[in-house]
Amino acid sequence: MSYKHIPVMLNEVVHYLNCKPGKVYADCTLGGSGHASAILEKIVPNGILIGMDQDIDAIKNAKKVLKPYELNTHFFHDNFINFPKILSQLNITAVDGILLDLGISFHHLESSGRGFSFRKNEPLDMRMNILSDITAEELINTMDEKSLAEIFYKYGEERRSREIARKIVAVRTKEKIKSSKQLAAIVCRAIPDKISFHRRIHPATRVFMAIRIAVNRELDILKLFMETAVDLLKPEGRLCVLSFHSLEDRIVKKKLKLLEGKCICPVGLPICVCNKTRVIRFLTKKVLRPTKEEVAANPMARSAKLRVVEKL
Repeated sequence: MSYKHIPVMLNEVVHYLNCKPGKVYADCTLGGSGHASAILEKIVPNGILIGMDQDIDAIKNAKKVLKPYELNTHFFHDNFINFPKILSQLNITAVDGILLDLGISFHHLESSGRGFSFRKNEPLDMRMNILSDITAEELINTMDEKSLAEIFYKYGEERRSREIARKIVAVRTKEKIKSSKQLAAIVCRAIPDKISFHRRIHPATRVFMAIRIAVNRELDILKLFMETAVDLLKPEGRLCVLSFHSLEDRIVKKKLKLLEGKCICPVGLPICVCNKTRVIRFLTKKVLRPTKEEVAANPMARSAKLRVVEKL
C-alpha cells in the first residue's frame, strides 16, 4: 500500500529549520516522508535525521522512500511524546532542529481503512497507532451521553454536541455503531436540516475530528511534548510546529510565549520583579500560513499554521 500525502509548507519548513550538512534533525511525525526527504537532501553526507511516527504504515513507507539515505536516518515506530527517551537511546543530548507536523495525512483519510473519513464506509477505529488500546467504536458505544457531548464540544467545538450525543446514545441502545458511514448518518440526523444547510462543512466534520483527538489523546500529548521540546535543542536550534486547528495552535502558542520570557511587570516599576527568563526567540513576527498557490494545489493545507522559534 502506498502512503499518499503532500507535505505542507515544505519550502518554509526546510528554510526555517536552517538545514545544513552535518547537523542533526528530528522529524517527529514522518507521515509521507516529504519533509524528511527535503531535510536529508540538505544535511548529507554527514547529517543525521531521527524519523519517528506512531503509525507503522508511515514507518514502512519511510524506509522505502528514504532508502537512499538509510545511513543517515534512524527510524522509530513511536509517539513523539517519547522523543526524549529516543534521544537517550541514541546517546544524543540535543539536536539542531525539530519538526512537528500535527496534520492528519491523506493516507489516513483515503487508504488506511480505519474510519477517519465520514465519506467512507470503514470500521470505526481512528487509532494512529493500531497497537493502542481504545478505538473510536469503543468510545462511541461505551461513553455516557454527557461525556460524549463534552468531547464533541471541547475537541470539535461542535455547538450541537448535546443533540448529537443524545442521538448516538438513542441509536446504540438498538444497534451497535460500528462504521464511519453509520456514525456520519446519525450525526446528520441529529442536526436540523436548516442548520446543516448553512454550514460550510459537512455536519460530521467536527464530531469526527473530536473523536480522533480523543482516541489518540492528541492535545494531552502535545501539551506534554511542548514542556520539554525546547530543552532538547542545541543553542540556536530551531523548533517548527505545523498545526491545523485552533486548539493545537493555542497550546503551541501559549507555551512558546512563556518561553519567550517577556517581562510582565506593571509599567512604572523601577526594576523587573517577575523573574521571566528568555529561552527562545520567534523567527517570524506572525504565524506563517500557506500561500494561495499551495492551497489551490493542496486543499488540505488551507488551515495550516507554522510557528518557528530558535533557542537562545
